[in-house]
Amino acid sequence: MIAGHTESPRKVAPDAPETPRPGRWLALAVLVLAVLLVAVDATVLGLATPFLSEDLRPSGTQLLWIGDVYSFVIAGLLVSMGSLGDRIGRKKLLLTGALAFGAVSVLNAYASSPEMMIAARALLGVAGATLMPSTLALIRNLFTDPRERSLAIGIWGAMASAGAAVGPVVGGFLLENFWWGSVFLINLPVMAVLVLVGVKLLPESRDPSPGPWDLLSVGLSMAGIVAVVYAVKETAAYGFGWTYLLTGAAGVLIMVWFVRRQLVLPKPLLDMRLFQHRGFSGAVLADLLTILGLAGLVFFLSQFLQLVQGRTPLQAGLAELPAAVGAVTAGLLAGKAARRWSVRSVVAGGLAAIGLALAALCLLHADTPFTLLGTVLLVVGVGAGFSFTVTADVILSSVPKEQAGAASAVSETAYELGAALGIALLGSIVTGVYRGFTVPAGTPGGAAATAHDSLGGAVETAKELPRATGDALLTAAQDAFVEGLRIAAGIGAAVLLATAVAAWFLLRGQRLEEGSAEH
Repeated sequence: MIAGHTESPRKVAPDAPETPRPGRWLALAVLVLAVLLVAVDATVLGLATPFLSEDLRPSGTQLLWIGDVYSFVIAGLLVSMGSLGDRIGRKKLLLTGALAFGAVSVLNAYASSPEMMIAARALLGVAGATLMPSTLALIRNLFTDPRERSLAIGIWGAMASAGAAVGPVVGGFLLENFWWGSVFLINLPVMAVLVLVGVKLLPESRDPSPGPWDLLSVGLSMAGIVAVVYAVKETAAYGFGWTYLLTGAAGVLIMVWFVRRQLVLPKPLLDMRLFQHRGFSGAVLADLLTILGLAGLVFFLSQFLQLVQGRTPLQAGLAELPAAVGAVTAGLLAGKAARRWSVRSVVAGGLAAIGLALAALCLLHADTPFTLLGTVLLVVGVGAGFSFTVTADVILSSVPKEQAGAASAVSETAYELGAALGIALLGSIVTGVYRGFTVPAGTPGGAAATAHDSLGGAVETAKELPRATGDALLTAAQDAFVEGLRIAAGIGAAVLLATAVAAWFLLRGQRLEEGSAEH
């Protein structure tokens, strides 16, 4: 294997001649439930944030931790869990994780303090880390025909997007009729169906000769990723400090140790030689930077729709539907488009579309009409549907199916790491700009401090002040929040456009299997 060897996917994974597995499409339907479980959970939290702020009274920093600790933990564990699934069986890991996910959802629903909520979200990350690599790895083994696999991955991605759409709508309905904890309890019936049907329909698959599960590597991957992400998050929120610098440096050294260990182990937790394939590395990098550019913005968009534009949770959920419609449609067409034109044109084009859409949000203001927001979200969805589906296909096609769990974990790690870093960096920019607003004269000190902590705090504080002072405070807070969003959108756009250029070069010559033509 050599870096930049563009034909490697076909030579490494020649699975097309195998007999198609009966019942594979029904099995895919079960795997889709696991994807829905995770996607719905991720999106309902954004809608529930104002209600969490009112009930649990988290500080601005605690609110960020509630939003991103799930991604921190899941990013740290994905590689280990993907490798564990290769060893003990992906079906076993998936169903065990689904049971745990349902149980911990109850803990999230009944959290009674910000600290308990953060801990519950962290535990949900542990459970969630078992689900996503298992679903993609099982798809790799269920669908041996490359064209069928492309369609299956498209459906997998489309259902993740559908979950992202169903989450806000269902969540909005629940939030208007029940308390905020109900948005986590919707996981329980989905988990029950997944486990009961999955036991019967899903085939077990594992690496036939995986070697021992190296616990030192597990610890190194977890510690390294979490330390680096923590350092980035805290530096973005509070500025440079020796503690954060040393933590980040320690994380980098731990990751170097992890990589060196993988290169000498006869059966590594993660085969680092996968990254010698330019297509594999390019697809992973594209995923990471794309989510980094999107995540922080998406996290705050629900707050903008509710706390700035005054929409109800259900209205906010419906307003975000265009993104999911675009992603579902593009995800189903992505494999065909990549074969007709080329992998790099579809991925780079999708990323550029997202970048231009985010650039349009630099014009955002409190009264921005839905026609602009809806158009931006639709374009973002289409771009993401094309790019993520094709990069997932490239990543899975680049490895032997015995290593599907590890490869899937790399893909998902890039996704979750990007989400954590995006919320940390762009979220901290929004928060930093927001905290700089000037409170109107006559605002009590305690009220000003609460208002500066978060926009949700400002909304609640404004209700308790005399009307003129409260209105002035709320307007100042909303204007500062929108200004922060505009700056974050501009940075996200720059990241996405740069990633599109990088993808164009890194994915040069990359093809999906079955003789697609490069143009």
